[in-house]
Amino acid sequence: MLAVLALLAVFIPFISPYDPSGQNLSDFLQPPSAEHWLGTDQLGRDLFTRLIYAARTDLTIMVLAEIIPFCTGVFLGMVAGYYGKWVDTVISLITDTFIAFPFYLMVIIVAFASGAGQRGIYITFILVGWIVFARVTRGLTASFRRQEWVASAQTLGLPGVKIILRHILPNVLPQAIVVLMTDMVGLLVAIVTLGYLGIGITPPTPDWGTMISDGQPFITTAWWLSAVPGLAVVYTGIALSLVGDGLADIWRKK
Repeated sequence: MLAVLALLAVFIPFISPYDPSGQNLSDFLQPPSAEHWLGTDQLGRDLFTRLIYAARTDLTIMVLAEIIPFCTGVFLGMVAGYYGKWVDTVISLITDTFIAFPFYLMVIIVAFASGAGQRGIYITFILVGWIVFARVTRGLTASFRRQEWVASAQTLGLPGVKIILRHILPNVLPQAIVVLMTDMVGLLVAIVTLGYLGIGITPPTPDWGTMISDGQPFITTAWWLSAVPGLAVVYTGIALSLVGDGLADIWRKK
């Protein structure tokens, strides 16, 4: 499912002859047909073309916005779990402070402060996206720290950073990647929500949240304008969840 969406996003310039931002007011609000597979919007733009170009936008942002939080959260979680004591106390205190605030409230506040567009989204998730990875890897690392193979590495005189990166990281990474797949679903919903509220991707760049918002006034006459991008979000969320479940099953068997 995810591969189909990714391939469509990559090859959409060769699949569709339409410009995702090109307006044709004579064809506004056309129902699905052979010429326009999913119909057209209120400005006469081909909905299928905009839907797939929006997938390009949202999936790219979703992946890029996860890189720094994933790396930061995994590293801080391993450091807290391995060293414990005051290091664990400080990192846990910072984590608990962020958790005390509602996630979407923080996202909206930071997005408003940094401005609409991709820059605001990246800043938002760099600040708050690392928490879930830090919590997961901290618990795993704390349990691994008591294992004999960690004690053997310590006896050999290996420094803590080398033990973390060489011995603990390969063991916590599978679980962290499973969590990453689940977190991407939440991140995608947040990106779409910001677009719907008008503080995400700025027009005319196609975005699923903006498409849902733009189609809302026509929900009784042209329901597909909002329904199609909404279904695309559901489809992508299911695909990411299935990937995460599949990876978890594979590593559980190992």
